[in-house]
Amino acid sequence: MSNFSTTLAHSTVRQLIECGVTDFVLSPGSRNAPLSIALHQASEAGLINLHVRIDERGAGFFALGLSRASDRYVVCICTSGTAVANYHPSALEAFHSDAKLLFLTADRPARLRNTGANQTTLQDGILSPLATLDTAEIFDPRKVLLGGPAHINLQFDEPLLPSEMSSTWLDSIQVKPLDAEELGNAADRLTVKSDGVIIVGHDRGNFSVDEINEFVDILDWPLIAEDPLSFPDAIPHAALFLSDEGVRAALQCEEVIVIGRTTLSRSINAYIASIDEVIVIDPRIETVDIDRSASQVFSMIPHVTKHSTTSEWLELWKSCGRVSVDRITHEIEWSEQLALRAIAHNIPDESALFIGSSRPVRDIEGYAAPRGGISTFANRGLAGIDGNIATAFGIATEFERSYSILGDLTFLHDISALVNLPDVSHTIFIIDNNGGGIFSTLPQAGVPGFEEIFGTPHNKNIPSIVSAFGLPVQVLKTVSEIEMVIAKRLSGVNVVVVEVPDRQLNAARVKQLTQSVSSAVRIGSNLA
Repeated sequence: MSNFSTTLAHSTVRQLIECGVTDFVLSPGSRNAPLSIALHQASEAGLINLHVRIDERGAGFFALGLSRASDRYVVCICTSGTAVANYHPSALEAFHSDAKLLFLTADRPARLRNTGANQTTLQDGILSPLATLDTAEIFDPRKVLLGGPAHINLQFDEPLLPSEMSSTWLDSIQVKPLDAEELGNAADRLTVKSDGVIIVGHDRGNFSVDEINEFVDILDWPLIAEDPLSFPDAIPHAALFLSDEGVRAALQCEEVIVIGRTTLSRSINAYIASIDEVIVIDPRIETVDIDRSASQVFSMIPHVTKHSTTSEWLELWKSCGRVSVDRITHEIEWSEQLALRAIAHNIPDESALFIGSSRPVRDIEGYAAPRGGISTFANRGLAGIDGNIATAFGIATEFERSYSILGDLTFLHDISALVNLPDVSHTIFIIDNNGGGIFSTLPQAGVPGFEEIFGTPHNKNIPSIVSAFGLPVQVLKTVSEIEMVIAKRLSGVNVVVVEVPDRQLNAARVKQLTQSVSSAVRIGSNLA
């Protein structure tokens, strides 16, 4: 006869499988032993994919990447105490990006809280702002899996091990996948009366590329995309030429539609701020960004009625894009911007690209040529550099081939993820400028003590560190070398260190090229 902890674990795992959950990310521990044993039995029966990750912080981000790539719920399981707290960074990212992630944490019985019991803390609410279902009883997961992240804290009393290792509890499972969440909409129709612009944030508000393209086709407005690698018809390099106040004024319109969050470019946000009528489309306004304001707000892409777009308006924006492309093509020198531009252009169709936070995601927006054919990802919920390798590995499990672009500090921050390598073909490009390159392009540049408190040079030999993990590593310094590495279509996990000019020189070149593009657009598109 099973003890209640075993029964609770069996019921929980069985019900999650019946909800259609197929991927579970487990970190080893004692208090979660009932769940661990149940998951192993389900895995042996071929009912689930069990991913074991020894570090809860990395496990949470691995699960996040897997969830984002599959658009399915993924469950993280850990023991009690600090193990739970290590989920918090990924829980925050999941909350702000509205990802389908369930944190299933094991706990001591409630009677042991505040008594000095070993490895016992207050786990109810520890992953705030996620609400916690704190229970020692059998529950219905369908009341928790409502489309965004969730936390279930299960209290397991001893004994933790079953009296016998039977798997008959898995018999006759009937899978009834969760229905897609039907989000309400404040208004289902949008009427626009003039020429305007559509601006799509990097995470697209969790809408698909196809959904957005259908909406764009109806409006036939210029499209600005923080992720130009998903929208081949986006106006190229808008973040650069809109940095010029005169260009922004010349491209003024009456209405702008923002899909998702615009989180990257100061110039694009300045352009949005200059428009009288701002229309926001983002599901998170109902659950996460509840105080977000605009002239009109929609939680789903609305049906749209519009007056005809003037061909001159769209052609003006396309002209600005053509001028920008010409100037960048002829003026850009070897730099992290050119390296990212080359990587983004050359990775093969049907692969995935994870773009690290900080400088890489901004350089892709500003300098990469628009294209399609690949799936792009980035942690834009809170835009942190933690967990980026683990997230990329989670994404990689859903693709035959994948890539990531990370800064050197981002890579070092999550280097423990290299301990648990997934069985994937994934190439990590590390942009090595020996420190926090983004700060050299921000107002902090040049303040007293800059190198110590912002630049933070690591002075580490990254190839040697990578080799210590037993991974193949290459060092590249040219575009042609990048092209050759990508053309090889390497198997397994590979690391490529891209050596670029120092941070100060790079910042100067970014400023110079931005000014050059803006000036060319002003003159070439007759905006002067």
